[in-house]
Amino acid sequence: MRVAPALLGALLALATCAGGAAAADVAAPVPALGFVPPAPGSYRLERIMRAPDGIVLESDGSVRRLAEFTTGKVTLFSFIYTYCTDAKGCPLAYATLHSLKRTIETTPALRGKVRFVSISFDPEYDTPVAMRSYGGAEARDRRGLDWHFLTTRGGRELAPLLGGFGQDVSVAAIRPPGQRAPVLGHMLKVYLLDASGTVREIYSTSFLHPAVLLNDIRTLLAEPAGKRAR
Repeated sequence: MRVAPALLGALLALATCAGGAAAADVAAPVPALGFVPPAPGSYRLERIMRAPDGIVLESDGSVRRLAEFTTGKVTLFSFIYTYCTDAKGCPLAYATLHSLKRTIETTPALRGKVRFVSISFDPEYDTPVAMRSYGGAEARDRRGLDWHFLTTRGGRELAPLLGGFGQDVSVAAIRPPGQRAPVLGHMLKVYLLDASGTVREIYSTSFLHPAVLLNDIRTLLAEPAGKRAR
């Protein structure tokens, strides 16, 4: 059994604002991995919790259930907001997933079995149009790995999703002069879900690396079908 490493060294990612740039415009470089991750299938990923369900908006504005995006495939799920420029926050998550996406798309054994989901902390600012703009080519590309950029219709629908995933977020009481969007603070977390919608790993900044994520995905896919469906 491997204890979830993301719970050991999580770093606080305090966000600053830059306006609605595409994710690629603020992407952070993926740092080098300081250790060799264990081989896929040589460890077990425990079942941490079930992912919550609720109402979400796709980047085309359609109203959907979150469960459509958290079941049926292995899923990497994260909360983000489009104007975050903290190098160890949302841009790092985007850069890591962007790098991993290319690897998955060129690996026949992984094609069609994995999806990415990014959902906004700030539904007031991050409308479906803003999320589609943020996702850029990744949001429009349906030929390779599906990467969905979601938001909600407001805080009432977002709150149970944050609570269900155990994702914290805070809003600064005072905004800097001239800044329209709120200043948000959150602990960067990326969640790995199996095809049944169960969270199997939670990554923080220290362990968010394509090599680690790839080995964990391979480990889940190598589970016997009966165990995978629990």
